[in-house]
Amino acid sequence: MKRMKVAVAALLLALAAHAAPGARTPELRLETLDGKSFDLARERGHWVVLNWWATWCAPCRKEMPDLSAFQDAHKDVRVLGLAYEETEADDIKAFLAQHPVSYPMARLDVENPPQDFDVPRGLPMTYLIGPDGAVAEKFLGPITSAQLAARIAKGAKQTP
Repeated sequence: MKRMKVAVAALLLALAAHAAPGARTPELRLETLDGKSFDLARERGHWVVLNWWATWCAPCRKEMPDLSAFQDAHKDVRVLGLAYEETEADDIKAFLAQHPVSYPMARLDVENPPQDFDVPRGLPMTYLIGPDGAVAEKFLGPITSAQLAARIAKGAKQTP
């Protein structure tokens, strides 16, 4: 009986973890295009912007300079670009040489995307992760520095 109660409690916690922003702390570990490792858990204490994008996506390309400026202006925020397309890493690097950004980039496998995040229904898609590691907000479509700053300010006021 006790095992059943523990199993039910674990199931309820798992379901609640996927219910809404702020309810779950996703994991993400990968290698960036510059050969460094990124582990979302190591970023606790900082706001993190995870931006799904593609080279063929015009709104994605349009928001990249704004995300760079946001990264440069907010040293307490980490931005990571996640190329979500069937393109080789060298081709993405060539694209980035023509469209440089100040934040790191990684290539995601579209056949095996990160399990703790929804498969994008469109691009760009951005997750804002709070300092506690939980999803604070999910944005589908282009995002601006002003929107990110406003959401971070709102979250900072709610954090004790």
